[in-house]
Amino acid sequence: MTVLLQLSRAIDKMSEFIGRWLSWLVLFAVLISAGNAISRKAFNASSNAFLEIQWYLFAAVFLLASGYTLMRQEHVKIDVVSGRFSKRTQIWIDIIGLSLFLIPFVIVIVNLAMPLVTNAYRTHEMSSNAGGLIRWPVFAMLPLGLTLLAIQAISELIKRVAFLKGLVPDPTRKKQVKSAEEELAEFLLQKEVAAREAAALGAKK
Repeated sequence: MTVLLQLSRAIDKMSEFIGRWLSWLVLFAVLISAGNAISRKAFNASSNAFLEIQWYLFAAVFLLASGYTLMRQEHVKIDVVSGRFSKRTQIWIDIIGLSLFLIPFVIVIVNLAMPLVTNAYRTHEMSSNAGGLIRWPVFAMLPLGLTLLAIQAISELIKRVAFLKGLVPDPTRKKQVKSAEEELAEFLLQKEVAAREAAALGAKK
């Protein structure tokens, strides 16, 4: 079980890393949207590529962060029934749901999506809109995002089995107390501090 818990921690770190960096895509989408609106209103110039890249960025955030969202226990849950059960029963419900529904669902959808991705890549499928973007990168986000979700589901399974064995605290308790905005501000501050330290070291050399 120790090896499995180490694997779970490694998966959680990967999901945390991916989730934090994907948050930057929200900023990029906002900047592109604002730039496109200004260009269209001020200079009467625009392109469908600007619109489609926003859709691509949204797809990336929504799909690729699915594992991160599962790790943070932020997916929608129906607790009307399960909330009346004991914690151990709730954990068993999670184990059954993850192993018999979520992971098999991911496997089926990935198998259905991959031919679409490979065909779009092989044919260099383009958007039907004038000035649109190539399609396969956004198609590929579906199987990739679901694969990340399944990997995180494995981590969640490990943590729930370990909880039943009394090895870890309740994995369903949300540890996140900061808002998304506070998290982003803290992340930006850390990046700024790191940049200043790197500049200071460079100046000394």
